[in-house]
Amino acid sequence: MASFSSPPVLTEPGVDQAIRGACPHDCPDTCALVTTVRDGIAIKVQGNPAHRPTDGVLCTKVSRYAERSYHPERLLQPLRRTGPKGSGRYQPVGWDEALADIAARLQEIAARDPQAILPYSYCGTMGLVQGEGMAARFFHKLGASLLDRTICASAGGEALTQTLGGKVGMKVEFFAESKLIVIWGSNSITSNLHFWRLAQAAKRDGARLVCIDPRRTETAEKCHEHIQLRPGTDAALALAVMRELVVNDWLDHDYIGRHTLGWEGLRERAMLWTAERAAQVCGIPVQQIRDLARDWGTTKPAAIRLNYGMQRVRGGGNAARAIACLPALTGAWRHRAGGLLLSSSGMFPVDKATLQRPDLLAGRTPRTINMVTIGDDLLRPSSPQFGPRIEALVVYNSNPVAVAPESARVVQGFAREDLFTVVLEQFQTDTADYADYILPATTQLEHWDIHTSYGHTDVLLNRPAVAPLGQARPNSAVFRELAARMGFDEPCFADGDEAMCRQAFGDRVDYQQLLEQGFATLQIPQAPFAEGSFPTPSGKCEFFSERLARQGMDGLPDHVPNHEVAGSSARHPLAMISPPARNFLNSTFPNVRSLRDIEGEPLLEISQDDAAARGIASGSIVRVFNDRGEYRCKAMVSGRARPGVVNGLGIWWRKLGLDGTNVNQLTSQKLTDMGRAPVFYDCLVEVQPA
Repeated sequence: MASFSSPPVLTEPGVDQAIRGACPHDCPDTCALVTTVRDGIAIKVQGNPAHRPTDGVLCTKVSRYAERSYHPERLLQPLRRTGPKGSGRYQPVGWDEALADIAARLQEIAARDPQAILPYSYCGTMGLVQGEGMAARFFHKLGASLLDRTICASAGGEALTQTLGGKVGMKVEFFAESKLIVIWGSNSITSNLHFWRLAQAAKRDGARLVCIDPRRTETAEKCHEHIQLRPGTDAALALAVMRELVVNDWLDHDYIGRHTLGWEGLRERAMLWTAERAAQVCGIPVQQIRDLARDWGTTKPAAIRLNYGMQRVRGGGNAARAIACLPALTGAWRHRAGGLLLSSSGMFPVDKATLQRPDLLAGRTPRTINMVTIGDDLLRPSSPQFGPRIEALVVYNSNPVAVAPESARVVQGFAREDLFTVVLEQFQTDTADYADYILPATTQLEHWDIHTSYGHTDVLLNRPAVAPLGQARPNSAVFRELAARMGFDEPCFADGDEAMCRQAFGDRVDYQQLLEQGFATLQIPQAPFAEGSFPTPSGKCEFFSERLARQGMDGLPDHVPNHEVAGSSARHPLAMISPPARNFLNSTFPNVRSLRDIEGEPLLEISQDDAAARGIASGSIVRVFNDRGEYRCKAMVSGRARPGVVNGLGIWWRKLGLDGTNVNQLTSQKLTDMGRAPVFYDCLVEVQPA
């Protein structure tokens, strides 16, 4: 069987060696790394100065990556459960014994119905090999249920697809030349550091920066203007801006006429949204809307950096569609420093068919389960509508007990004694506490992988810098071994990790260049939509989507109110959003002591007005609750929270919280208007002193 990893070239004792790699985390920056290795140990992780988007700079989190890899609590041997689910009690077990038992249990279940087995994964690594590479081949061959991987970006991704034709946009480096940058739904300092450096370069060159966000973030504080709208009202703002563009004739009629579809209908829709109406819905001054429209309509080049925060509400897809229409109205796409960027991931020519092998399904069409509703799905009995009850769960690259919404239901499902759960992990997370087997996974410093990006347009290769620690194995090796034990004899299951790195793009990317410098830049026009040529069916920016209309949906973007509209509940009068804590990335870094010390403890930001009305002082413990559950944490009375909205910073591991819970105790399993995505920021609560 092919080896799963190649150790780095040995050097003389005491001699430093630099190994090129890539950051694996769910961040648009996808930094190029250089790991310094001495005597087989990684002593330093830095940004690669030769990679232009990284420019030698890493965020605080990833600059501590060696600390994470050599963490004293790192899982380094397979474990088998000895106590009740959730107790975290395990004993060591050998790899052979663990894999033999896991394979036998999966075969037993698959003999009845392979759809009773569910993989659960997301972007614990963004790599194409250690993510859905060998794992996808394994589960396709098995015929397991498919997972709808929607927990982060699918509402905005679907919106871009319906409007622009895919996850495409302007090249990030040209934001440095923009004269107006609208940062919409993004705390770039925290979540997109290298874009923020470009925005600062533009600012020094005279650009105006506008931040649109319900929270007064670190980014909002450093922009010229902050539009602090209510959560879930972004489409109303975008439509009112469109109306102002029409009324003042700040339009590029030539671009609209030649490169868009459905303008008359969109114009009619926008004319319903006066600045006064939108100001009332959004909870912002009328003049802010008029000023934003004037800036957008009269400044060239102008660009929007849209991010995923604004699409985590019921109408998130419609909101992203409305915002994605704005650059075409003013012809912003004509300039390389104009347009919009939400995600660049659709620009990468990944050969998914070769990498993931959906042909191994052999004509079968397993059911699809949405990862957002895992709490309900684990508790459903077998039925003709739902199919077989989930009997086995294989979790990798994810921590659903901490990150999935309505976590009381998630915990209840994971606690089922009749559920066989295998977790591939680097640490004993909240989810790992419910596993029957925990299998120790390698970190990025210990395996091969290849990466795309959703913030720039470079492919990155990750070489292993050190040998796997302890008995840790890459995800790919685990699924390769399980395939062998279950008798899957297709040649693809013998492919090694570096071979899969080569397969990911075929001849579309120069692999030799990846080997030599660690990255390769895609050849994409500087202004890809200057003359239209959008990857939509019509080749135009589709204000009206015939595809949505055929699904019985509104073909035009509109404001879709939240499931839980602020002010609609006397019992739960506050809207809550749950943006990430600055030094965490989803649930990946809360166990790194140096980063946790910076964050302190779980916090709820609350405005002075809302705190005073409830007798809450900064630093006191509060009870945050709704009909789904309650969560205790420390309050911080802060100007970062607008009145009527509280900010529950996440995502802490539940076991690190005061009551063994986190903010997702309060969020719901409801879905967005398109893309079947979660509504983490569409959540009403009340707050009381604990």
